[in-house]
Amino acid sequence: MSKIRKGDEVVITVGRDKGRRGTVNAVLDGRVVVENLNMVKRHTKANPQRNIPGGIVQKEASIHISNVMLWNTAAGKGDRIGFKVLADGRKVRYFKSNNEVVDR
Repeated sequence: MSKIRKGDEVVITVGRDKGRRGTVNAVLDGRVVVENLNMVKRHTKANPQRNIPGGIVQKEASIHISNVMLWNTAAGKGDRIGFKVLADGRKVRYFKSNNEVVDR
């Protein structure tokens, strides 16, 4: 079970986008892709067979999972995540600062 999942709202803790928030589009092997953050320019060659024009394309690059924190709306800041097992046997994520359960 991962601490950061697709659809979570996260805040970036390092780099040129430090402090900016976005939603997670994908989680890939210890890295996350955040919507409209960590944008890079990719120079592509035209491919007429696939109908792809050439030029400079902006896309989101992945960020290491250790460089993002889950956004805690109650605290208004990024927060650390822990796991606990509820009385009914479900394993859920919770914010370490206020013990609020993330998963409903």
